Amino acid sequence: MDVLNLLQNRFSEKKLVAPAPNKEQLQEIFRAALRVPDHASLKPYQFYVLEGQEQMQKLSDLMLDCCRELDLPEKFEEKAKKFATRAPQVIVVVAKVDPNHKKVPAWEQVVTAGCATYAIQLAANSLGFDNFWVTAKWVQGTAMREYFNCQKDDQIVALLLSGTAKERKDKEDKKAVKHLDDYVTYID
Repeated sequence: MDVLNLLQNRFSEKKLVAPAPNKEQLQEIFRAALRVPDHASLKPYQFYVLEGQEQMQKLSDLMLDCCRELDLPEKFEEKAKKFATRAPQVIVVVAKVDPNHKKVPAWEQVVTAGCATYAIQLAANSLGFDNFWVTAKWVQGTAMREYFNCQKDDQIVALLLSGTAKERKDKEDKKAVKHLDDYVTYID
């Protein structure tokens, strides 16, 4: 797939089914993620791959636990209950943040983890897979953070649902930017 075409036309697919990337394909995807801009080569992230009914249910349970802990509205609970059936695979990305690093501020480490997440999305897309990036308040739950080995300053930056689009429809591109001047200023 042409890189510029991929970047200009990618979109999130919310209805995902099997197959998801297999282990060999995931290795290729993670190699791409490890090449993102990374000041001081910190690699400030960790990736966790969840697959199968048991692991997906565990993630859903962690989300429900967060709903109770943070007293989230009922709509969050409903989404958490359905989460286990939304995709055949979830890649959890954790920003492993060193707040005391002398050269690289914490915010930059989180941005690097976000870039790695986007690289995972693009690499998966280039292999023919689809995905959808989720965060919301679920990533702040104590049990969720403990399950993914988060230290005090670490942040879960993505629950990346991965698989194959259930169906492909010709969609109107609602995200297409019609007027670049709204977003770009050329300084003379």
